[in-house]
Amino acid sequence: MEGENGRKLKILCLHGFRTSGSFIKKQISKWDPSIFSQFHLEFPDGKFPAGGKSDIEGIFPPPYLEWFQFDKDFTVYTNLDECISYLTEYIIANGPFDGFLGFSQGATLSALLIGYQAQGKLLKEHPPIKFLVSISGSKFRDPSICDVAYKDPIKAKSVHFIGEKDWLKIPFEELASAFDKPLIIRHPQGRTVPRLDEVFTGQLQNFVAEILSQPKVGVSICEHESKVEVDGTNGDKGVNGVEINQGNAETVEVVQA
Repeated sequence: MEGENGRKLKILCLHGFRTSGSFIKKQISKWDPSIFSQFHLEFPDGKFPAGGKSDIEGIFPPPYLEWFQFDKDFTVYTNLDECISYLTEYIIANGPFDGFLGFSQGATLSALLIGYQAQGKLLKEHPPIKFLVSISGSKFRDPSICDVAYKDPIKAKSVHFIGEKDWLKIPFEELASAFDKPLIIRHPQGRTVPRLDEVFTGQLQNFVAEILSQPKVGVSICEHESKVEVDGTNGDKGVNGVEINQGNAETVEVVQA
């Protein structure tokens, strides 16, 4: 599906901590290619070189990059303002973008940008970002950020992947709760981009289909407005199954085949 001016709809994909745009491209390549076949995906690199050892060194080639740095409590951030300026300039120069996809630090940052835009803090001239695919993304914890970005339920459609073995899954739940009617996908692994069984692939395809079916404004589809687990390191097995709990958030329980 293309926008009204003939352009292909675009997703900005932000990588995790101390990895790269090439790595997140590799991570999501395990998914059925039909899921995002009607989108153009872009994979920019983080602005700052890794300040320490990357978990993917020796497994995936460099560069190893960070979007920003943080303290052990994730309440003090270094270079966050510079990162936000870098990304807003990238989005304006290369957009418009219809949605964001992010893993870990990239997902946390993607949600922040959407929340800030909804509150009129940035990207005022850019069409509203319509959706988010968050893989292991969490909320920022600085109250001065939270009071703005998550002030109101974020209206963008969102799907949140949460690994049951990830010790940060509670912060992931908190990010999902910042969105209006989020779709929450729980998988039995840790912090990784999970392989998708047939049932879950269908759920994600339905999520994308809903986005593509919505009315477009201008050149956008918008209506109105860490530890990395690398492929093959987790041996969880199970039988196919899905459970959907209706409520403010829709939850899909996925058991990998």
